This record gives sequence, structure tokens and C-alpha cells, in this order.
Amino acid sequence: MPRTALHDISTTAQKRVHVVTLGCSKNTVDSETLMGMMRHNNILLADEVEDADAVVINTCGFIDVAKEESVQAILEAAELKRQGTIGQLYVAGCLSERYADDLRTELPEVDAFFGVTDFARILKTINPNHRIDLLGDRYVPPGTRSAYLKISEGCDNPCSFCAIPVMRGGHVSRPMEDVLIEAQRLALSGVRELVVVAQDTTYYGLDRYGRRALAELLEKLAAVRGIEWVRLMYAYPAKFPHDILPVIASHPTICNYMDMPIQHLSDVVLKSMRRGITRRTLAKLIETIRREVPGIALRTTLIVGYPNEGEAEFEEMLDAVRELEFDRLGAFAYSQEESTVAHDLNDPVPAEVKQERIARIMEAQREISARKNEARVGTRERVFVESEQNGEYICRSERDAPEVDGEVYVTSAAALEPGDFVEVEITDTADYDLFAEAVGAPDRARGREEGSYVALPVVG
Repeated sequence: MPRTALHDISTTAQKRVHVVTLGCSKNTVDSETLMGMMRHNNILLADEVEDADAVVINTCGFIDVAKEESVQAILEAAELKRQGTIGQLYVAGCLSERYADDLRTELPEVDAFFGVTDFARILKTINPNHRIDLLGDRYVPPGTRSAYLKISEGCDNPCSFCAIPVMRGGHVSRPMEDVLIEAQRLALSGVRELVVVAQDTTYYGLDRYGRRALAELLEKLAAVRGIEWVRLMYAYPAKFPHDILPVIASHPTICNYMDMPIQHLSDVVLKSMRRGITRRTLAKLIETIRREVPGIALRTTLIVGYPNEGEAEFEEMLDAVRELEFDRLGAFAYSQEESTVAHDLNDPVPAEVKQERIARIMEAQREISARKNEARVGTRERVFVESEQNGEYICRSERDAPEVDGEVYVTSAAALEPGDFVEVEITDTADYDLFAEAVGAPDRARGREEGSYVALPVVG
């Protein structure tokens, strides 16, 4: 069963709980917040499910594949409960928020279902004598050197295909001071890279301050002592805040990288998706970003097989992928979601056609990536060390986000440690990954090695 590795951080706990995290980076932050609050409520975190009295599964309900993974994880845990390996089984997160009533009927082995941020209710259920409701304590596992930083919750965008507002509600920006306190405490614990996430990072501040405040937030995050990289994810292209571009360009701490989910590149499909932007406007925006931030790596995601995507609309998207040459790209099949505007359009594109189109998109992207990687051979870059495997170090460049992008495989005469930064020379390339040799001494992290937690007020 998929799980997030944890470490025991208390010796006086009444219960031992194992937390399983599924889905996106926002779920990771939610699980870490829940685990930190457990620490303050006399609950022991178990590293293995077999050592736990109870299991909490933080589910994803975004698309069909994610739902299936979540249900499978619940079924596996339910079997462990039937066998007597665990005592209680709790389910939280997006799938639970959206389908709790149905799940209660289908999965009677589950003791309780909770929504996406029902932290206090979870604590009260596990430990009726819980004492902290208003303090959100984010647990940072030992050795964490790259951490997600969630700056808001929910989404106000009207995308026809997306059920996130159904599960997580409207956009709520966290107070800037809370975000900065969390960043500072993450840095004190040894974190060196902050990956800024939200359902829509570019909307940040509009609800709370009456203006888009992402540029101001990025400037302040770049000044946090101990943070070497600040990476921006999930930048919505419509009504894009251009004032973030000079901030990215002028601060060495902010990665020359941006994840901007575009979802499609045909005007017919974009209009039906209610994305609020056209292909021509997208192309101009990308041109502006690349002009104002030279060398920036742009990542996007595309939805293939949307209901009104015929072969002509798909070819239009494929041509645009070849024309725009994104540095990083992911594609996934359209999933018909209840309670969305697009649900009534049905799902007419056959699954095999969706997969064939995804293969064509990814083949085009493979060629683009291979060509761009080949141009980097012989250059020197600063990379972030993630792990060691068989005498080779697995690293990431500034152009690669954790979990979703490529890797740099580094050989080094000097021993390297996770969290180190080191200069390397690129010696060889694959389609998506690079190979390199270390040419300098590592820049080593300074921070606590033991697990720690970050105490912050809960937003809501």
C-alpha cells in the first residue's frame, strides 16, 4: 500500500497512527499538518502500517486514476483491519470530501470519513482528550531538504472539467505573515528548497488584500535566510500577474522555472473548458515570459480527449506543442467528473483514442526535450542532491521540479549528502535526464537532522 514514510517522534503516545498520503503536493502539506498536530496531542506516528493501532488515508479524488488508487489503498487497509493488524481505519482528503456518503455504504470497515481539512475532528476521534484545535503544527520528516509551501486553499476559476472547487471550496489566501513564518521555520529545520504550491498560485492575495500579491510574496520568500531555491508551481495563465517576472529574473534564489498548466491549445476546446484565454494570447504570454526571464524553463500539463476534441482540435494542440517547445510537459486523459460543467458533455472520445493521442503528444515532447538536453552537454550547472544509489548521486537542476521532472545523475570523487548543492559538468544526456560529473566542493545544508515541526495558525 502506498505510504508516506514517517518516524517515531514521541514516547508517551496513547495511540500509534500511520498516515498514508495519496495525490498531489497539496495533500502532502495537509498530511504533514495533520501529523504535526498529532504530535501535540499525544499520538505516536508509526513508520510502518504493521506497527500502527490506526491508519489515516489522505485520499485524492481529482480524476478516475487517482480515485482508483485511493479506493485500492482503502481496500488494502480494510483487509489489514479484518486480519486484526490494525484497529481503526480512517479516510480523509478529497475523495472522502466528495463521496463520503457513497463510501460509507460501500466500505463499512472504515471507522470514520473526514473532509480535506478536518484536522480537529480527526484528532478528536483518535484522541477524545485532544487539546489543540487552533494550532496547525506541520511535521517535517528528518532530513527534509526540499519542502512544499502551500500559500492558499481552494480555487475560484470556472474551469468546466475541474471538481477542485467542489472538494476544496473557493480560493482562500493564507496571510502572508503566516506563510513567511512557515518558510523561516522550514529553513531553520534544514530545508533549502521551497516549492510554492496552491490550486492557483497567481490568484494569491486577491481575496485577502484586494490585489494579486504573489510578486511581493516571492520577494520576501527569496530573502528567507537558509533558502537557496524558491520554485513556483501552478501558475494560472489567464489574468497572469506580469509583475512576478522581474522578481523572478532579478532574484538568484528564485528558480528560473515556472509550472503553468495550460490544459489545451485549441481555441474551440479552450472556450468549452472556460479557461478564459486563447491560443494566440497563450503564445504571446509565453513569448513575454521567455523575453523577460531569459533561460526560464517552462512546464505545462495538457488534457487529452476533452469531449469536443476532434482530430482537428488535437492536431492543433500537437502543432502548438511543437511550435512553443515547452521545456517540461505532462499529459493526461480527460476524466468525466460529476458536478462539473463538462459532465453534461458526456465522454465521447474512446479511451484507446485518448491514449494514442497522449502517446503522440509525448513523442513530440520527447524529441523537444532530447534536443534541449543535448544542447546542455559541456555546460556547468548547480544541482541539488536528492539521494545516492549504487555510487551515483541522483540530483535535480534548477530546471526540474521534484517528482514530476527529470533528474541529473552525478558521479563525484567527494561524498555528497541529500540537500547539498554542487556544481557539475554535463557529460551526457538521455531524452529527459542528464549525466554529469561534480567539479566543485558541495555546499552543505546546515539544519537539524532530527524530525521537527512547524507551528502555525490554521487558516480558515
